[in-house]
Amino acid sequence: MSSDIRFTDFKSDEQPTWCPGCGDFGTMNGMMKALAQTGNDPDDTFVVAGIGCSGKIGTYMHSYALHGVHGRALPVGTGVKIANPELEVMVAGGDGDGYSIGAGHFVHAVRRNVDMTYVVMDNRIYGLTKGQFSPTSREDFETSTSPDGTNQQPVNPLALALAAGGTFIAQSFSSDSQRHTEIVQEAIEHDGFGFVNVYSPVGDEEFDHDRTDYDAAKDLIMDRDKEYQGVIYQDENSIGFETREGVTEPMTDIPDGAPDDAMDLVREFY
Repeated sequence: MSSDIRFTDFKSDEQPTWCPGCGDFGTMNGMMKALAQTGNDPDDTFVVAGIGCSGKIGTYMHSYALHGVHGRALPVGTGVKIANPELEVMVAGGDGDGYSIGAGHFVHAVRRNVDMTYVVMDNRIYGLTKGQFSPTSREDFETSTSPDGTNQQPVNPLALALAAGGTFIAQSFSSDSQRHTEIVQEAIEHDGFGFVNVYSPVGDEEFDHDRTDYDAAKDLIMDRDKEYQGVIYQDENSIGFETREGVTEPMTDIPDGAPDDAMDLVREFY
């Protein structure tokens, strides 16, 4: 950790190709500011991204990065963090990437509670592939693939996270830079899986409640008529997977030769 890191240290030389006004700009800037404010260094940070517009974020950030395949960013991030718990791991994706093909991985990543941060850019549409409806699109959302609306209830990612045992569940608004940065920073500092759903370009509603109150959080999450910004639920007694399982040292240094007694183990099966 360093106090000399600035958020510009996390900017790469690549220029974003996102459309003007896209919420991904604000989302990424908030991530970089939060990383700097928590004292993380680009050399100790690993960003894993999925597919689509949000998948480009690893290219635009100066850190270790991997641009994975559709829906598989979370398993990669989990593997990176367990292999080297000294790294700050951030996983980024979109609503199509995270809540459709990646939904199964999302639920299990939440319940494992590995100490990493997952930021989802939820604009409720498949933007890069020309505007199909996504899992979080409204029932009345008309697109080229749903001219009469989707006629389906949208996925509620906050409810999925709560049902899976999430220990940090928050939502931010991409255009509210300062608040978004604060929320991501809290997710990074949380001991366990920090989940931040970032919506755009709709409005938001601030709220004041006890974030440790599970039932109150459930009521807010199940309120489909409002979009809340802030930390909705946090388990202050959360213990990250690595701490719980005693994974404290990096496993990246592999010694030469076979482990002691390896052949004895092999002979037990042959």
